Amino acid sequence: MLVRNSTDYALGTCRDLGASYADIRIVTIKDEDISIKLGNISVMELRKEIGFGIRCLADGGWGFAGSFDISNGEIRRVAELAVKIAKASGSTRKNPVELVDVKTETASYSTPIKKDPFKVPTEQKVEELVEVDKKLGEHNPGLIKFTKADYRGHSEDKTFANTDGAYITQKIVFCGGGFSCMAVSPSAPPQIRSYPGSFRGDFSTSGYEFFESRKLLDNVERTADEAIALTKAKQCPTEKTTLLLDGHQLMLQIHESCGHPTELDRVLGTEAAYAGTSFMTVDKLNSLRYGSEHVTMTSDSTIPGGLGTFGYDDEGVKAKRVELVKDGLFVGYQSSRETAALVGLSESSGGMRADSPQKLPLIRMVNINLEPSGWIRDDIIEDTKRGILMSTNKSWSIDDKRLNFQFGTEIAWEIVDGEIGQMFKNPTYTGITPEFWGNMDASSKDDWRVWGTPNCGKGQPPQVMYVGHGCGTARFHNVRVGIMEGK
Repeated sequence: MLVRNSTDYALGTCRDLGASYADIRIVTIKDEDISIKLGNISVMELRKEIGFGIRCLADGGWGFAGSFDISNGEIRRVAELAVKIAKASGSTRKNPVELVDVKTETASYSTPIKKDPFKVPTEQKVEELVEVDKKLGEHNPGLIKFTKADYRGHSEDKTFANTDGAYITQKIVFCGGGFSCMAVSPSAPPQIRSYPGSFRGDFSTSGYEFFESRKLLDNVERTADEAIALTKAKQCPTEKTTLLLDGHQLMLQIHESCGHPTELDRVLGTEAAYAGTSFMTVDKLNSLRYGSEHVTMTSDSTIPGGLGTFGYDDEGVKAKRVELVKDGLFVGYQSSRETAALVGLSESSGGMRADSPQKLPLIRMVNINLEPSGWIRDDIIEDTKRGILMSTNKSWSIDDKRLNFQFGTEIAWEIVDGEIGQMFKNPTYTGITPEFWGNMDASSKDDWRVWGTPNCGKGQPPQVMYVGHGCGTARFHNVRVGIMEGK
């Protein structure tokens, strides 16, 4: 009741001051971060953030303000500031802000969990990470010179209300982690292997049971052995060949070359300074051949366990599935209520989110997925006469329009006559987005899953958001791999 009183007071104050629309988010965020390096605790943090943010329209312009103090006096001050900013913004606009309609709902949503990550003792988490780190270091201490094991848990309790009558409560929980090690040989550069992927592991909107399901200890020896083997492996050849990408690398390819360029704020130029614009401009919608007929991409915030899964976004839009690319044709955007109205769309894609109650929501990726084309992973490999299979991202670079890219992975294997052969170190590949996806002819369904990454950066001031990408293993032809010419 106290929260409802606060939202009613905030929205009523905005209306009284002349706002034509207003919404408020009251949010409590808990974040637990643990990292073990070389047998020592390098990070052990438990952070809690409580606050609210008010967004409003007045005289055709947006205003936003927030605070950590949820008291009536502070709510009034912040509401007054938000309306004042909106009126000042409106005075400089040629056209007033318009919003597409959204169904007004009174609803609640909670991430389905079995074990609350914040009820599992910190000591237990530390012990599990220490054991992983210790086992890595003892595997071959003569060659394994760096070890690291990570865990992160996150919880958000959020109330959203607006002047249209929406009142939505949500509890979003995610957790995950992983480990990495570095092998150092006197005769070769150091090599890194990670599990279950780089970027500190893998994450899911689930309880602590997800972290346990990654079975870190069971994968220590194989991962460390691969790091050691890489120090003796041949350099990835430089050539044009058939390229297979496994799920962890493919998820970043999707993220950078489809996820970001289909964010409509980038396309319209309001998100340009931090990480670029987009080649997928409005005039290309429903006409650009983004990829082959085997490429279908979706934005879907309803997938169980996806790191971009929730009930409602920060505009009160219900979670949904939206097609971005259908059978190779570019057909949709990730949008907000405002940007959808600007380009003539009937509804928002439902991905407006902020990483803090004191920050303005932005269009953010949810779960951006490559839908499987029906292949089995082993069949793709057996069907490949000659090629290279790459796994686990190590580096990435892509231009500001998301066209030209180069990625590096931790490890690769040669494929000859349908069988996996020798290992390669320092693998890289490069391409141009529509050409690259135009050369995809297979993606698998048996190993399809949603990978989670909690560190997608966007905006100024910067915000870090948690997103997911569903994919399996995919095959691409005529791809340039190895060291680029002139370097």
